[in-house]
Amino acid sequence: MTQFRPCIDLHQGQVKQIVGGSLNDQGAKTNFVSQYDAEYYASLYRKHNLTGGHVIALGPGNKEQALKALAAWPGGLQFGGGVNNTNAAEFLQAGASHVIVTSYLFDGGQFSWDKLAEIKTETGAERLILDLSCRRTENGWNIATDRWQTVTEMQVNAETLAELSQHCAEFLIHAADVEGLQSGIDETLVTLLGEACPIPVTYAGGARSLDDLKLVDHLSGGNVDLTIGSALDIFGGSGVTLEQCIAWNNR
Repeated sequence: MTQFRPCIDLHQGQVKQIVGGSLNDQGAKTNFVSQYDAEYYASLYRKHNLTGGHVIALGPGNKEQALKALAAWPGGLQFGGGVNNTNAAEFLQAGASHVIVTSYLFDGGQFSWDKLAEIKTETGAERLILDLSCRRTENGWNIATDRWQTVTEMQVNAETLAELSQHCAEFLIHAADVEGLQSGIDETLVTLLGEACPIPVTYAGGARSLDDLKLVDHLSGGNVDLTIGSALDIFGGSGVTLEQCIAWNNR
């Protein structure tokens, strides 16, 4: 059964919701900036036992906030953003249940099996999540790295998912083209993930209401979990309340 998974997105030391495809060195198109810090959201998720959520650091200047969130709920949140083989252990020791990696695994747009082996040595496959966030291309979807600005040659397809699933505990997949737009989920991608993912997978991007949880559940046969960001009331959205998402998970 599809579950709602919460998130804490950090940008320049603040909890924000941004338009995924807009992130670069100059900044980002922002939907929401919270008056609360990351620790507040981590404590909120802990209070309601919303497990499997992720803290993502988008660019530099977020480490202090990330560590506070992890400390507020040891073992309750995953962490991603700039994770590599030299710092993964630090975030796990700080309380992350898993670390999430993407950009580190690519060299000049090419996937590096050596780097995957290196980080797996630090974390173990059981505490490693691969972020296969992607952009739509002529041939389907290609993994996008470096804040979703670099489209790599590696496709998100049944073959890739099967191969990589042997090396990690879960996948996290942001559909970068629809991330933050509240314009609806990428139904074709969700269907593919539901059919082809042999391990747990969370999809993020475009969700706008409780109906999207129902839709993901239907399209994926309950195999894909959903993160809702900008549409959520706790992030200034009007599409769905956290209370509704909690009720969905507890049904």
